[in-house]
Amino acid sequence: MIAAAGSDRSDAPRTGFFPSIQGLRGLAALTVVCAHLYAMPMLAGFLPPLPGWLYKVFDTGGHGVELFFMISGFLIPASLVRHCRVSTFMYDRCLRILPVFVVLHLVVFTLGPIAGYKFFKGIDAATYVVLFVVNLLFLPDALGLPIAQQNAWTLSYEWAFYIWFAAMFVAYRAQSRWSMFALGLLALAAVGYRPNTAFFGIGIAFGLLSFRFPVKGWLGLGLALVSFVLMFGLMEYVSVWLALVPGFVFFAVVLTPESGLTGLLSTHVLQFVGKISYSMYLIHPFVLFPLQLAGRKLAESGVNLWLLWGGFALLGLTLVVIASTLSYEIIEVRLRRAIDRFLSRKWDGAQTKVQQRA
Repeated sequence: MIAAAGSDRSDAPRTGFFPSIQGLRGLAALTVVCAHLYAMPMLAGFLPPLPGWLYKVFDTGGHGVELFFMISGFLIPASLVRHCRVSTFMYDRCLRILPVFVVLHLVVFTLGPIAGYKFFKGIDAATYVVLFVVNLLFLPDALGLPIAQQNAWTLSYEWAFYIWFAAMFVAYRAQSRWSMFALGLLALAAVGYRPNTAFFGIGIAFGLLSFRFPVKGWLGLGLALVSFVLMFGLMEYVSVWLALVPGFVFFAVVLTPESGLTGLLSTHVLQFVGKISYSMYLIHPFVLFPLQLAGRKLAESGVNLWLLWGGFALLGLTLVVIASTLSYEIIEVRLRRAIDRFLSRKWDGAQTKVQQRA
């Protein structure tokens, strides 16, 4: 997730680049990965007994997606304003999101039936085609149909946010108050359907306002830690609506240059993980799945559970970083540039033909 909030182009000038936001992407991706390093062994039966409080901590890890929502709310509106044109903005969003997603989509729908993965067991050709198209269009969560890529449900809401904000941008420029009012009601309905999408609003608020907390050094780091824990804990065990308050505080500290948190988020490790976070977010279930199967078999043969879980976590995280780095370099950078060049040539050729006919 995604990572869906990344910069428009990997080779674009870093105007408005926030190292703390880049590091936050990395932190968000790592929380999701760590949650699966716990959940997948538990489902496979080789998670050793843990203290009760540790189960509760791991259960909150999946809420890293709300961090991605805040990042998108903060960056995407500014990106659209910079582009000035909705068509150019959506073109760059497609180049950012689709290459990795489509490659993994084709992998799932090619190897899934062979391996009997998830819903592929025993489905007929018509169902296969329907699920192929529905998943390709990011619609399974909205339609209540099986999802092929475990984490891709968040992309449905990312795309909805892109389209909604683009429509709001057009309505604002046209000074159509009724359209803006209707789009506002639509946003409220979406938040009512999926409350955690309200975290987009936190990012939008900070994109419009210059509000920051005047906290520095260790005080800022402590405030960030407390608000981070409260945000994740409230979302998992109490209420998403209450979690918006510490979420607001946490994001304010992220954007405060003098806070101790910005220094932590700006470290080389989190900057690197932030760079590959989109690939990491989507690809890590594919990397961990074979290890999960192997762990189940070894557990059934009597191998020590602590040894299995430790090996799964260490080897899994190592392979995830390697696979994500390769995905970033090959797909997000090189393939995306190749697609951009190809489409640009096609567009320039079409424009030339039109001019010649004129």
